[in-house]
Amino acid sequence: MRLILVRHGRTSSNVGFLLDTAAPGADLDETGLSQAQELVDRLADQPIDAVYTSTLVRTQQTARPLARARGLELEILAGLREVSAGEDELSPDSARYITTLLKWHEGDLAARIPGGESATEFFERFDDAIGRIAADGHAAAMAVSHGAALRVWASARVPGFAEALDNGHLNNTGLVVIDGAPGDWSLVELDGVLHYAGVELEPDPIDVGAGNASGPEIIS
Repeated sequence: MRLILVRHGRTSSNVGFLLDTAAPGADLDETGLSQAQELVDRLADQPIDAVYTSTLVRTQQTARPLARARGLELEILAGLREVSAGEDELSPDSARYITTLLKWHEGDLAARIPGGESATEFFERFDDAIGRIAADGHAAAMAVSHGAALRVWASARVPGFAEALDNGHLNNTGLVVIDGAPGDWSLVELDGVLHYAGVELEPDPIDVGAGNASGPEIIS
């Protein structure tokens, strides 16, 4: 199947650099609403049989214009939600969040912020969501999720993704287009990447069960 993974449009929490990871989360701002509408034309040439989102409203608002244009209903999967910030929810200080994800990449898959989730728990629920999408039997589907979740998952499960992303991060409504099936994905296209000028990010791969994870961009 073809799976188009989309990071949601911009929110006020993105602008304020807040760790906004819990439902319902912030709405799209005016820029985010425009980005969502632009997806209709950006993906006009892509066949899409189903549209999935997380439980956070910003993913549903991002997906809705395209779903309406295609006559599709949104299918909500809790497993597509953002990596939890635990007791740091809505904090402007992302240091502990970043440190926790770096520990995952160093091999400490049990690391978590108090009240948050471990790498093991994250991969279990995100893999389950992707598996559900694949099992639904669509030739092509779109799934709208979140920045850290998509980077962590795709780095681990999609060969070549981390190298293609290099020292950048997936911008709002950035796309990761993949073909295949769970355990056998291939990268087709990566669109909407912002690169860090003059910054080198060294990948630190770890074994997460299938593939390797590498340096997440922490913007929900």
